[in-house]
Amino acid sequence: MDRRGFIRNSALATASMMVPSFLKAFGVGKNGLYTMPANTTGKRLVVVQLSGGNDGLNCVVPFRNDLYYKARPSLGLKDDDIIKITDDVALNSNLKGFADLFNNGNLAIINSVGYPNPNRSHFRSMDIWQSASDENQYVYSGWVGRYLDATCNGTCAKPYNAVELDDTLSLALKGDASKGLAFSSPPLLHSTSQNPIIRGVANEYKPNNDHPEVEYLQKTLAETMESADYIYAHSKTFKSTRTYPTNAFGNRLKTIAELICSGCDSSVYYISLPGFDTHVFQKGQQNRALKGLSDGLAEFCQDLKDNNKFDDTVIMTFSEFGRRVAQNASGGTDHGTANNIYVISGKLSKAGLYNPMADLQNLDEGDLIYNTDFRQVYATMLEKVLGADSEKVLGKKFDLMNFV
Repeated sequence: MDRRGFIRNSALATASMMVPSFLKAFGVGKNGLYTMPANTTGKRLVVVQLSGGNDGLNCVVPFRNDLYYKARPSLGLKDDDIIKITDDVALNSNLKGFADLFNNGNLAIINSVGYPNPNRSHFRSMDIWQSASDENQYVYSGWVGRYLDATCNGTCAKPYNAVELDDTLSLALKGDASKGLAFSSPPLLHSTSQNPIIRGVANEYKPNNDHPEVEYLQKTLAETMESADYIYAHSKTFKSTRTYPTNAFGNRLKTIAELICSGCDSSVYYISLPGFDTHVFQKGQQNRALKGLSDGLAEFCQDLKDNNKFDDTVIMTFSEFGRRVAQNASGGTDHGTANNIYVISGKLSKAGLYNPMADLQNLDEGDLIYNTDFRQVYATMLEKVLGADSEKVLGKKFDLMNFV
């Protein structure tokens, strides 16, 4: 190896040790190329993960059902704790923004969503939801990541096609060949990417068939630097004037709105909200989390509406499982099974209560019985929002739904 090659490879080795965590998530596609989703629908998907296992029964409340109050003598919501949306169903009063969306025809509530043989472990069930696998399968790629893989058109693409507002990339956005981009804020992403050693290596990128490992790292760095610059440039193009909640969730929703309104070419945005593991003193903890969710998304939706982006944006919330029907002895609820999914958009094919409420007379050892496989929801998002072949992404065919 000549002196120039030695210096370059030494720089690569140094750069690889200094690469920040958001860069290490990337891989390259076949033949060393990133794969580009061919989304022809003109729509984008925003996924909101409610981490901890949200209690759906105290979100969408069957306030005329005596079995609900019998199972939850102190946790059951009524009177000022609810907002009635039908003659028999109410929303938690902390979901006022959701109630407004419901009344305006911009919210669909899908009840009793789950999967066969549900797992009650936070980690395992979240893996199942993020990978879209069966309960007895262990899959190391996510459904959004495989969307990036499956829709490649053979040309070079950019990691920012699917972005997560967080410090690390979730399994959901990791494909076998392509991966999304994770960052907590565009300025921090930009400043982290300004390391001169990393920049120098990235700027020297050129095809290198004699040293594929070197090319891998150089191309990864080059694509990531370009993505960091792209995100940062778009973050300065549009600045929201809406007043979002002053917390991490609100700040990150505002960032997503600014990127969408700037014309950023991303098909999927992913964001998480913690605080839903309510084993003890549930009312206060869940109510605070729900207020943050509702207030943040209410501002986000109005922001998109003000800038003519609401009709072509679809927002989906999910949690790794619901809670047990009966309250426990600590004023909370334990890990359960089926749950609600909320879908929000300026244009929905079927808004309101998409399907009947969960049957509290027909339980499985105290747990709700699912009647909608969560992968039906994913398949619908893939086909109707992202324009992808859902069977190719999910590995099997699932019936589509008509909420979008």
